[in-house]
Parts: sequence; structure tokens; C-alpha cells
Amino acid sequence: MRGATFDTGVLVALDRNEREAWVVLRWLVNRREVPTVPTVVTAQAWRDGRRQARLAQALADCRPEALSDELARKAGELCQRSGTADIVDAVVIESAGRRSDDVYTGDTDDLEHLAGHITNPLAIVAIGRLPQ
Repeated sequence: MRGATFDTGVLVALDRNEREAWVVLRWLVNRREVPTVPTVVTAQAWRDGRRQARLAQALADCRPEALSDELARKAGELCQRSGTADIVDAVVIESAGRRSDDVYTGDTDDLEHLAGHITNPLAIVAIGRLPQ
């Protein structure tokens, strides 16, 4: 069974209480899968904990992954290879690539581009579409 990694778009959708994002999270939890959320993704989505109870609730069902020096360097190298500058997206792809996770996102284009520059094949899944 493949694991799951969430990008910032999923966290933003969960925070906005978008049904599609909650369906994905509940589907994973019901399958006893714990989505991974790189901590840089949390930092990009987190703004005011007093107003983000939904996001806090969602993150309680996820596994945080701290940004190690090795992961940071791999993400920087991925940005170089792919000709992009979004370090958070690069961390998501490098993180998921280590585990061959499916990557859940609200916007597939940038992540698919980055995924094309790593050796492990990854599935990039738009929220609203569950894999079979």
C-alpha cells in the first residue's frame, strides 16, 4: 500500500473546510493510512492558530516530517534540476519520493513537473480524485 503526502494546497483546502479535501483525509484515515505533512508545508499554511481549528484538527490525523539538512539539500538540488524555485513543492516531492507516496494537491502542474525530475515514480493526485 502506498503512503500519502499532502502539499500546502490540501492544508489550505482543509482549513477552508472544502469537502473534497476532507473526503481525502477521511478516506486515508479509514484505510489506516497516516498522511505525511512536511513541516515546511505546515509553515506555509499556518497563519493564526486561534482561527485555524479545522486545520489543527486535520493535522492531528497527519504525521509531521521535519526538514532535515539532507532533505533540504535534496530539495535545493531538485529545484536546480527542474529549473524551478518553489522550495516547498520541492520538499514535498523529495519527501514523498523517499517513501514512494502518492502526493495529494490542489494544483497538479507544478508537482508533476518536479516529479518528472526524480528517480522514483510518484502519483500526483488532485484532491477530489481518489486513487483506486
